[in-house]
Amino acid sequence: MKPLRQKMINDMKLRRFAQKTQEAYVSAVAGLAKYHNQSPDLLDKEKIQAYLLHLMDERRLSWSTCNVVVCGIRFFYLQTLGMESMRLGIPPMRAQKKLPEILSAEEIERLFKCATSRKNRVLLMTTYGAGLRVSEVVNLKLSDIDSSSRMMIRISQGKGNKDRYTMLSSRLLTELRAYYREYKPPLWLFYGSHTGTQLSIGTAQTLYYAAKERAGITKQGGIHTLRHCFATHLLEAGVDLRTIQSLMGHASIMTTIGYLRVTSKKLSATKSPLDLIETPPLRRLPEK
Repeated sequence: MKPLRQKMINDMKLRRFAQKTQEAYVSAVAGLAKYHNQSPDLLDKEKIQAYLLHLMDERRLSWSTCNVVVCGIRFFYLQTLGMESMRLGIPPMRAQKKLPEILSAEEIERLFKCATSRKNRVLLMTTYGAGLRVSEVVNLKLSDIDSSSRMMIRISQGKGNKDRYTMLSSRLLTELRAYYREYKPPLWLFYGSHTGTQLSIGTAQTLYYAAKERAGITKQGGIHTLRHCFATHLLEAGVDLRTIQSLMGHASIMTTIGYLRVTSKKLSATKSPLDLIETPPLRRLPEK
């Protein structure tokens, strides 16, 4: 491994970056170097900007993908090389404010029924019923299911390397027990092609898209939609924001508050100002 790459990795490890973040940032800088066929420490801001324009205009990568590349390149030059931000010449990328498309309760049930196996169905039910990220659901172990009087699911080292507990519903516990009797998972709750391996995130995404297509659901979004639905449906049921924040593992309450924008009950219960105006009936003008 080249010294510059190792130094960047060490800088990220010191800041306790997740392994996937480290890989994405290293890949971003490697792509920049490959595009110009030069070591990245020899490139100026014009070449950096030319590469970013190439990604956006020619390769037409999504906003989220370009944003990860920008973050990786910015980290390399500012933290690893110690360059001043003014010399880098990368403008801050504005965050896209897109509202998730929330599935109704009927669509959620239809999705579960269209899973091709009990294992796939229970994985989708666990993701929704506990409000999990896809990385969290594939990381679940049998020992994380606390079916005693506590009825909780333990999330080990979730986003931000934090542990937390979330709810275990009685319906989900019944499904999990039936799943266990059929599949006998030894370690990972949802194992991969072999019982000793972990199910991949890509496989979880694929089975969600397949079930969604069979269910005739046309709303956008991947398996993370189920986590959005969990929070939104709890809000619509009257659960307070602080409780939802804890269940979701949000570092800031502002992230949880964002779900207020997509709760149908809050929106439908708000009257339009047009309905508040009492307009007297119009009188017909006399004909001349």
